[in-house]
Amino acid sequence: MLIKTILGHTPQYGSDCFFADNATLIGDIVMGNDCSIWFQAVIRGDVNAIRIGNQVNIQDGAVIHATYKTSATTIGNNVSIGHNAIVHGCTIHDNVLVGMGAIIMDDAVIESNSIIAAGAVVSKNTIVPSGSVYGGIPAKKIKDTSPELISGEIERIAKNYSLYASWFKD
Repeated sequence: MLIKTILGHTPQYGSDCFFADNATLIGDIVMGNDCSIWFQAVIRGDVNAIRIGNQVNIQDGAVIHATYKTSATTIGNNVSIGHNAIVHGCTIHDNVLVGMGAIIMDDAVIESNSIIAAGAVVSKNTIVPSGSVYGGIPAKKIKDTSPELISGEIERIAKNYSLYASWFKD
């Protein structure tokens, strides 16, 4: 794992986190407990702050970044960021699933209990209301999240990634 201090900021993280051997954390990052950062994921807090809650998994190849002086990135608790997703200068509330290859642009807000479908592009300044599934390019509302989607997808994936991370810990 590469942890790099830049401009006086060193990544900080809570207890019981897993970092893959080739995960990269740079700069102004503050991360909670029980997080997992997977292979080739990059969290780059060089140009603005990145704040990550508890029980967040950032899967293989995902990129978390921000915009210089204008758009920090905030990720809440119990969030899954899918493989190769890009999360850039936006806010993601608690209990959110970001699908594989999705892109979330600057100043977008993803409210709690929402799903961003695989491959979706959430445009700058988009507000995704709580309990929504958004997909497409540009992303639009597809449907509401049902209790089955919340427990069967959002919560299940977050819990599974905590289990997977335990397999790698000494």
